[in-house]
Amino acid sequence: MNLVDFFHAVVYGIVQGITEFLPISSTAHLTLIPRFFGWSYGGMGFDVALHVGTAAAVIVFFWRRWVQLIKAGFTQPKSPFGKLFWIIVVSTIPASLVGVLLNDKVASLQSDPYIIGVCLIFMGAILWAVDRSSASRVTDLTGINVKTGILIGLAQCLAIIPGVSRSGITITAGRALGVNRETAAEFTFLLSLPIIAGDAGYHFLKMRTDATAAADLAAVGGTGAMIVGIVVSFLVGLGVIKFLLDFLKKRSLAVFAIYRFVLGALVLVWTFGGFFYPAA
Repeated sequence: MNLVDFFHAVVYGIVQGITEFLPISSTAHLTLIPRFFGWSYGGMGFDVALHVGTAAAVIVFFWRRWVQLIKAGFTQPKSPFGKLFWIIVVSTIPASLVGVLLNDKVASLQSDPYIIGVCLIFMGAILWAVDRSSASRVTDLTGINVKTGILIGLAQCLAIIPGVSRSGITITAGRALGVNRETAAEFTFLLSLPIIAGDAGYHFLKMRTDATAAADLAAVGGTGAMIVGIVVSFLVGLGVIKFLLDFLKKRSLAVFAIYRFVLGALVLVWTFGGFFYPAA
């Protein structure tokens, strides 16, 4: 891995760490960077590395919460945190099934900047409208019931569309169901771990028999780039999780909606102007 590959891996790791948790779509950003700068992207193998880093960030940041949930889930399933554990388990099923069944079918959408631009703007409008109009009736995790959890889990299925954002659609669903911002974000992060980890595992197994994936990874620095991507996305992800939870205690989601509007508009202008580099 040369210096250029190292720099690219660091940038991709930073972008993954930020955009996986903020409601602005990691898929959109990771797709747009190579199209905007003309860089190589490591494909499936590098994508696995970046997601391993952010999955590790969720485990480490919430390790006390995970211990509490898992212990309660198996020893006191009827307790508030025992119920919450099983709500998380059940709520991850819809998105898991959609990911397995449709991931390959929608892969072509991820390289289409027009779709990304439209989804960034459309989802930004929904995020802003729902956040402004929703009352906060649920103010802690144990107030999330089975119905609310499953509906948020169903909303997470839409994250397979580039530009939607996993955290964006689940936080929006939580707000629509009366969950306050901080609690919706924390539930989103807990709910995301099985999906992020499962997606990484799925692509890792697929990568082992995919010659194209190996070639794509070699083009950005091979194993060295993977390690850099994991470490950087992990460290940045830790900071971003803390930032968002603190931010949402006092502020709305408006700034993220505005960012989505601006980025979506720029993407559409660049798309129609033919300024993007062709997809690799």
